[in-house]
Amino acid sequence: MSKAAKAPMGLTARRKLFVKQFIQYKSLLVMLLIPFVYIVIFAYIPMSGLVLAFKDFKYAGGIWGSPWVGLANFRFFFISGAARTVIPMTVMYNLAFIVVGMFVQVSFAIILNEVIGKVYKRLAQSMMLLPHFISWVVASALVYNILNYEFGVFNNLRADIGLDPVNVYGNPGYWPFIMVFLSIWKGAGYGTIIYLANITSIDTEIFEAAQIDGANAWQQITRITIPHLKSTMIIMLLLAMGNMFRGGLDMFYQIIGNNGILLPRADVIDTYVFRLLMSSSDIGMAAAAGLFQSVLGFLTVLTANYVVKKIEPDYALF
Repeated sequence: MSKAAKAPMGLTARRKLFVKQFIQYKSLLVMLLIPFVYIVIFAYIPMSGLVLAFKDFKYAGGIWGSPWVGLANFRFFFISGAARTVIPMTVMYNLAFIVVGMFVQVSFAIILNEVIGKVYKRLAQSMMLLPHFISWVVASALVYNILNYEFGVFNNLRADIGLDPVNVYGNPGYWPFIMVFLSIWKGAGYGTIIYLANITSIDTEIFEAAQIDGANAWQQITRITIPHLKSTMIIMLLLAMGNMFRGGLDMFYQIIGNNGILLPRADVIDTYVFRLLMSSSDIGMAAAAGLFQSVLGFLTVLTANYVVKKIEPDYALF
């Protein structure tokens, strides 16, 4: 029989295999249907609106009826000088969030793993995870009531010991440290659980062998625990790199708001785009800034993954 005659039979066999596997795993496919529809509706369909970055949006014409302006919206983003301010600010904040956050999460995971008392360990995990479920609206109210100049807890404590109050909301120099602290406070618990789960999966016989060889606790951490966390740390780093150019609108806008005094030290791309949209109603310019932000994040992930793939191919995402 010729190869041409065999080809349809092979195609039929593949179709039968596909139908067989489809029926066999139909329950898993049904479970996958909901997230698939969710992603299509909220991630892919809205991408059609990216054309607004290249248009002068007019409400009468709608998205497709508005005139094309090419790269004029992007040109405004750079000519206005905003790009030179908000892009470095966004990168610096996110670098601090990633580096300090990873250090704190890994440290807390190692400390909790060394704790013997199960009750204390569970209580500590619950207390650390609690801020993760607190919205930034509530967090902003807590911060305001602590740092307010007139009736804040911080200044009341300073007054009780005879010190002058500090106008935190009038001094932008404090806020890089405050924002980094708040980001770590809210995300440390979730990251700690991920690293702690990785630590508990390490074979205990490795630690027992190290103890027999005379390794102390610090040597076990540096020679066994941290090397085993390497793959998880790289994956978490790559995932975080995707948000390198996303400052976090919910955090910055809720905490800082439209305080013009603090914006020179706390204005990121997200807040700039939001204020631009609210103040000028120029959807095209806001869409251009947002698209530029997404492209930078995409290129950052590709670059970071390429570097990791060259150094440690097994740890790359793709």
